[in-house]
Order: sequence, then C-alpha cells, then structure tokens
Amino acid sequence: MGAATTPGAAGARPGSDPLSAVDPARRLLRPGAHSHPRGALLRALLAPATGRPPLTTAVVHPCDAVSLGGALQAAAAGLIVPILVGPRARIEAVARAAGASLSGLRLVDTPHSHAAAARGVELVRAGEAEAILKGSLHTDELMAEVVRADTGLRTERRVSHVFVLDVPHYPKPLFVTDAAINIAPDLDTKRDIVQNAIDLCHALGIDRPKVAILSAVETVNPKIPSTLDAAALCKMADRGQIRGGLLDGPLAFDNAVSVEAARTKDIVSPVAGDADVLVAPDLESGNMVAKQLVYLADALIAGLVLGARVPIMLTSRADDELSRLASCALALLYRKHG
Repeated sequence: MGAATTPGAAGARPGSDPLSAVDPARRLLRPGAHSHPRGALLRALLAPATGRPPLTTAVVHPCDAVSLGGALQAAAAGLIVPILVGPRARIEAVARAAGASLSGLRLVDTPHSHAAAARGVELVRAGEAEAILKGSLHTDELMAEVVRADTGLRTERRVSHVFVLDVPHYPKPLFVTDAAINIAPDLDTKRDIVQNAIDLCHALGIDRPKVAILSAVETVNPKIPSTLDAAALCKMADRGQIRGGLLDGPLAFDNAVSVEAARTKDIVSPVAGDADVLVAPDLESGNMVAKQLVYLADALIAGLVLGARVPIMLTSRADDELSRLASCALALLYRKHG
C-alpha cells in the first residue's frame, strides 16, 4: 500500500520541536541499539510546558493518596491549578494522612464519585475549568458524563485516547491510539482517532507526523478487515478527509517501527520503520501494544483523551510521578496550542 500524503512541510519546524534534544542522527534505529536514557523524552515534554500559564483543572474524585498526590505535584510544577471535586471529608482525610496541605485550593464538595464526575463536567461547561484530571474513580464513570449527549463535552469529533510512550530503544516518542476508549471502532471512528493523534503531534511541534495504520500484515487482504480500513484511511488522507499527517498502511508492527523489518519485506515507504503514530485496529490490540512496551521494553507512558471540549487526563495508579506530570504537560501544550 502506498503512502498517502497531506499538504504541509515535512518534519518538525526547526527549533519548534520540544523533543529536539534527541539526536536526529539516531532516528533510524538498529536492533539492540539504545537510543536514549529512560524517561528522557517525557522529561523533554515538561520543558516547553514550564513557564506557561497553568491549566485550571477539575480533579475528579481525588480520594486516594496517589490521585491527590499527583494533582498536588502537577500544581507544584506549575502545570495545573487544581479544583478538587469530590467528598470534602474524604479528600481532607487523604491529605492529612499524606501530610499534604490543601491551603489555597478550591474544593467542590460532592457526595460520591458519580456526582464528582458530573460536577467536573459542569465546571468545564461553565468555563471554570480548562481540563479534567481523573482521580480514584473508574474511567467508565467519568467518561459516561463526558460523552453524555445533553450535558457532556462532546464535539463533532469522536472522543479517543492517545498514549505517548517513551521507549528507551526507540529514538522518538511513540503515539499509540486508541487503547482506552473505543473498543471496536468503525472506519468513521478511526478517521477521528487518526486526526486526534495528528492534532496532538502538532501541539508538540511535530508538523507532519508519520502515521502507521497497524494490522497483522502489510498487504491488503479482504479476509482481514483492518487491512481494508487501513487502505481506506490512506485514501481518505489523499482526499483531505484526514489532514496534517503522512499515512501508510496496512503495516505490521515490526515494519512500522523497524527499518530492517521494512527493508526485508521490500516496503518502500517514508512511514515504515520511522512511525510517530501507531493506530491499532481495536482497543484490545492497542492496549496490548502499549502495555507490552511498558512491561517488556521498559517504556514510560503518558496519555490524553482528545476530541472532547477539553483535554482529559486518565492517569493510572500504576503511573509514576514523571508519567503523571507528562500527562499534565501534554494537556497544557494541547490546550494552549488550540
């Protein structure tokens, strides 16, 4: 399948890429090579966010030490101004147990997590919050309020999630989508998933991200529906239905990220072996790719929900401090990019 292109200058703007500290000479990775110290790319994300006006953020139900601590760390780093939304007594008890001060912070009292999710969305609709940070409630509970037709934060774009992975053996950030929201996306949804990821790349200074549409094989096979979707998405980019990126697919994972694998398969493509974005066929495969990179390739991970009126940070209890701060930096850069 040939690459589909959209107008725009190739590559990132000189001096505009917050990740430009990574040596560009190492962009074509060799097997076994170590490109950068673990966490270097996520730390690079924090640099352009530092010094910008912080995002006023509804922190929904921060009722455990991890979620409350993450919000306070992001506030201390100047990334967010938190509005703590949830049961006041529980939030204050968590803060006392952790020895943390809530002095000067706005706290919106709600009876339980469901009410906290609804109130957080209301704060955005009222113009009092510019972003949402998930606390200690289930993702489904929060997202049900975000996508509610009458009172939610829906736009004409389908909501989707993008993981940003710092993989020590890959020389640049790897965006994996969608691994958290859309279970079995159809072609229209995949178009929005791709566009959301491209928009996030633009916010980080990557002007023309290389987008690999993943499948199990690199040729179109009518028996594998994801290869047909990949071919259609590339043609949609040709026709301007997807803008701002360079698409190719179907591509298997190996020839999306390895020059050698692509060369072995005789794939001639500016995307193969140098992908910025990996678009998974469905949530299950995307989730597996992201978590395998974390647990087997020592990757660090951040992420963002896009397509709603404001960015939404779905941090996990398993995330370390750097991952949480990087997710907040993503939200800040995306929101300020407009």
